[in-house]
Amino acid sequence: MTVVIIPAFNEAKTIADVVKSILPLVDKIIVVDDGSSDATGSRAQAAGAIVLKHIVNRGYGAALVTGTDYALTNGAQYLVHFDADGQFEAKEIERLLEPLKVGATQVTLGSRFLGKAHNLHWLRRAMIKLATIFTWAWSGVKLTDAHNGFRAFTAAAASQMKLRHNGMAVSSEIVDEIARLKLGYREVPVTVHYTDYSLYKGQPLSGKWQIIRDLVIGKFINK
Repeated sequence: MTVVIIPAFNEAKTIADVVKSILPLVDKIIVVDDGSSDATGSRAQAAGAIVLKHIVNRGYGAALVTGTDYALTNGAQYLVHFDADGQFEAKEIERLLEPLKVGATQVTLGSRFLGKAHNLHWLRRAMIKLATIFTWAWSGVKLTDAHNGFRAFTAAAASQMKLRHNGMAVSSEIVDEIARLKLGYREVPVTVHYTDYSLYKGQPLSGKWQIIRDLVIGKFINK
């Protein structure tokens, strides 16, 4: 059984279309409504998703953990992370799943730099690259795109990961866990569409520095 996990915070504008685009391709969709003040949860449910709700906004990482725990408890064999803002293409989900299904690897990570990134500003590209280099230096896992939210895991891999960061730094923490657990991984080309909406909703450029700060603090706390 394949389950897609979508963290969502105030994504009422796009969430129904995102869910409907994915629904024919997988077994279940879990939308984690992370304390939204709009109609995100109700629209996701009406579109066909299972909705889990945080009473307050806990962050992207916390939403992934909530969705993962539910998926594993309910028999998921493959888990996919997908964004709520419409920047990914649902048809590319199978591209991430195929290496897992044939046993070629345990984790697949989408890369916009191996695929296509439409309307990606040069400064945002540079900041993503810098954060990716930092993650490589810290974890020893060399990637082209360590902060892409489009990923897939076998249940065995997902169940072993210990994710502590509630915010966006969880993306680097996932790479750390791949290294710690010595999991097989593969990057897969994906397409990312940067629209005015996704840029408005997405992480500001300063967020990359916050990720690095959170990771450094986390390393010392968890020693």
